[in-house]
Amino acid sequence: MFETLELKTDDRSVATLTLNRPEKHNALNEVLIGELREAANQVNKDSDIRLVVLTGAGKSFCAGGDIRWFSRNMEVSRKQRIEQSSELAAMLRDLNELHKPLIARVNGAAYGGGVGMISVCDIAVGAAGAKFGLTEVRLGLIPATISPYVVERIGARNSRAVMLSGALFDAPHAVEIGLLNQQVEADELDSRVEKIVSDHLQAAPGAVAETKRLIRYVSNHATADNMIYTADRLADVWETEEGQAGVNCF
Repeated sequence: MFETLELKTDDRSVATLTLNRPEKHNALNEVLIGELREAANQVNKDSDIRLVVLTGAGKSFCAGGDIRWFSRNMEVSRKQRIEQSSELAAMLRDLNELHKPLIARVNGAAYGGGVGMISVCDIAVGAAGAKFGLTEVRLGLIPATISPYVVERIGARNSRAVMLSGALFDAPHAVEIGLLNQQVEADELDSRVEKIVSDHLQAAPGAVAETKRLIRYVSNHATADNMIYTADRLADVWETEEGQAGVNCF
């Protein structure tokens, strides 16, 4: 169904979304961006899918923007460049607001937009040898579209430290600043991701989706608004089949 992606679902309803441009280190171009939006839409519409693992084919997770895509954008009008940037922004939003848990299986290097892709995931596990970098400034560009998600994930202080030089950093530092939740040896990556997947499968899908919405809301609103919102949402979930069944079983 896809040219630059693979989307597969196992018998537990766990979907694996694989960036599949290994010869380009899974760099983002207009085709991959569009297909990621379509994949996110498919996942949200499929009520059977419980969660999604995002990873890359080959040695890299995602090398950021494809330099040929950058070059093509240099040759088009400002309006067209804004349209392309807006598509990238929409793709990141779609993944960030996915109704299901999104787990990053970071199998290798992630630069620029690849760091942005990690930042929209709910949890990220990386191979110990992976390298990371917000390298845009070394091309005379800025990490504009990914910045809301990167800054939210690692904070303004750490963003200044890694964005302004564009210097590469390793997996232990990625954990230290909060980009990765965990780092493991490459041969342990699958088993660690599997443990995380198993933990998530113990949760009620509807409650998970509501909790993702809850986190987004309370992190962007004042205490007074949050008091009203959270009281309403808790009253709502007490009325759901999941909530009633869970409490009764307990």
